[in-house]
Amino acid sequence: MPLYKYKAVTKAGDIVEYKVDAASRYLLLKKLKSNDMLPIFVEPLHVRSDKKIKKQKRNIETSHSVLKQVRAEQIEKNINKKQSWYKRMNESLQRHQAIKKRDILVFTQNFYLLKKANFNNIHALSTVMETIENPTLRAIVEDILLGVEAGENMYTTMEYYGSVFPPIYINMIKVGELSGSLTNALEQAVKYLENTAAMNKKLKEILIPNLVQFVALMLLAVIGTIISVPMIQGVFDSFGSTAKLPPLTLAFSNFLNWIVKIWYIPVMILGGIVVAVIAYIKTPKGRYNFHYFKYKMPIFGKLIYAIDFSRLVQSILLNLKNGLRIQEALETSRNISNNLVMLSLIESAINNIIVGQSWIEPFEKSGLSTPMITEMLKIGMQTDLTEMMEKLNDYMQIDIDNIIQKIIKILPQVVQVFVGIVLIFVVVVVLVPMIQVYMGGWMLEGYT
Repeated sequence: MPLYKYKAVTKAGDIVEYKVDAASRYLLLKKLKSNDMLPIFVEPLHVRSDKKIKKQKRNIETSHSVLKQVRAEQIEKNINKKQSWYKRMNESLQRHQAIKKRDILVFTQNFYLLKKANFNNIHALSTVMETIENPTLRAIVEDILLGVEAGENMYTTMEYYGSVFPPIYINMIKVGELSGSLTNALEQAVKYLENTAAMNKKLKEILIPNLVQFVALMLLAVIGTIISVPMIQGVFDSFGSTAKLPPLTLAFSNFLNWIVKIWYIPVMILGGIVVAVIAYIKTPKGRYNFHYFKYKMPIFGKLIYAIDFSRLVQSILLNLKNGLRIQEALETSRNISNNLVMLSLIESAINNIIVGQSWIEPFEKSGLSTPMITEMLKIGMQTDLTEMMEKLNDYMQIDIDNIIQKIIKILPQVVQVFVGIVLIFVVVVVLVPMIQVYMGGWMLEGYT
């Protein structure tokens, strides 16, 4: 019997991973479901993924690549003998220059324009490569070009550089190459990158001002209190006053002095908590729960899920347009997200199709998708799924924009409430006693 490897979530919320013998993938999925287990992935061990194959190819390489590398290394050695050390260091820094999302967008736009002009892949890649300013990205594109010249698909090389190209981007290129519609896939990739860039810009406009305001006021409150409270006490002592600071002010001052004396204890406790949380998140169960928390967290949870689900919709739509069935579209879309919850939902949807049930059910029962989304999917299954997925894709973009607009309204209010609490505390604890000193008496009878 074939050997399968699977990872699944148990009813108790634990993530298990085993290797078992099974007659077929269908029967294994059915068995897992009967045991109240939610599969994340199920794959035969005798089949290697494209990524593994690619890594092996990189270890072996073609003779052409080896010769090219040898020649390049020899040239570099000869040049390095003549160059000074600072020039070599500068070139090394340039070769390892970080790749920005803008670089990927410009590369994709130019590549799409050339493909639209009926350039073949080799001619288009070689032309685009000459226009790339980032040396790191240029080297990667050159590697892609060498792979295409050797008869490989572009996506196989891109999978080797998974840290540079987003999973959904690679998936778009893969579907386009396999279906013979690479130009359309590149157009979709350009739209995806442009939408992502616009959304990231909006999020930065929201987060940065509020974060700066929050941090600045917190520092002002803490530092101001640490400086002001001893100063007030010193003023009292200089005048020989027998009056004492208000109990709240005095208690806060003593607390700060105590923290300063034993600062290492709170730091150790806080460090221990951070280490424990990180260690828990690295466990399978902890990672799954953390990913679920990301979808359910206040303010940003709905946005994170909407973005991931929108990517899934885009991937399914592209696959459907290229003639794939819904099951194949879902299987091809497995890598659109790194979130284990989303991966488990996709795997459950595939399993439901295999057993003759609705693939929409896992998303509906998860409580993460809105009724609007699930109803549109149900209608699409009864009519034209491709057409409905196009409408759903448009709806998701509008929904994401609406969520962002809500965050724009809510987040400043939350920050303002918190800042208001901090300012009231500072006024009561620090400023009022300082004013009272110069007025020669206590303004609030309750302080005496």
